[in-house]
Amino acid sequence: MKIIGEKINGTRQRVKSAISARNAVFLQDLARKQAEAGASWLDINAGTLPEREPEDMVWLVETVQEAVDIPLCLDSTNPAALEAGIRAAKLTPMINSISGEASRLEEILPLAAGAGCPVIALAMDHIQIPETCGERFAIVQKVVSATRSSGIPDQQIYIDPLVMALSTNIESVNVFIETLKAVRAEYPDIHFTAGLSNISFGLPARSYINRTFLTLAMVAGLDTAIMDPLDRELQAAILTTQLVLGRDDYCLNFTQAYRDGVFSDR
Repeated sequence: MKIIGEKINGTRQRVKSAISARNAVFLQDLARKQAEAGASWLDINAGTLPEREPEDMVWLVETVQEAVDIPLCLDSTNPAALEAGIRAAKLTPMINSISGEASRLEEILPLAAGAGCPVIALAMDHIQIPETCGERFAIVQKVVSATRSSGIPDQQIYIDPLVMALSTNIESVNVFIETLKAVRAEYPDIHFTAGLSNISFGLPARSYINRTFLTLAMVAGLDTAIMDPLDRELQAAILTTQLVLGRDDYCLNFTQAYRDGVFSDR
């Protein structure tokens, strides 16, 4: 299970202020903590107006790269910002995201393909997030046809079946897992990811919901999550689920994490 650290996102007020003030110290500390907690990528979302976003994306990429040496996940719907971010990145970044929307396939997919970037693909188009597994699967088929045509191998595709808040759709988890299983059966080399905390939006006791959803999704085949790597309860849930599913040879990761205090109350 790999983690895309979610915390450098301009929609968060403190990050937004740090970007505006060019507060590199704050953002580099955030980057280091996520990397030290085991993130495989750091999501980079400037969240600024389109005319400012390319400049802010480059500043963020350069600033974060001074602090950590793991690849970044460039998060934007703005092709100009993504292109600038790709050029500034020292390591090949992941692109977040394309979808079945024609403009994203026409403008963002060539950027990812040209730079050899892995890419997150959302199971939605320009209209809305489909309600059913069948509709989402049909969009995934369209997207995978496009990625294959552009030369991106399936191993570099991360399908996001889309997590809707349970507070607005009580069938959200069921549709997510049905979609994931359908895609996995058709495309066994493709990876899966999700914006984990979306599932509990608007509900109390969110950590319990997030952990339970994570466990169920991992059983179904989720192998990457966009989440807070500093959340010790989620980290413990990942380690325990991998152990129970037989994905932790000789229980080494679990026992080492126990010695490191991952399961303590501190």
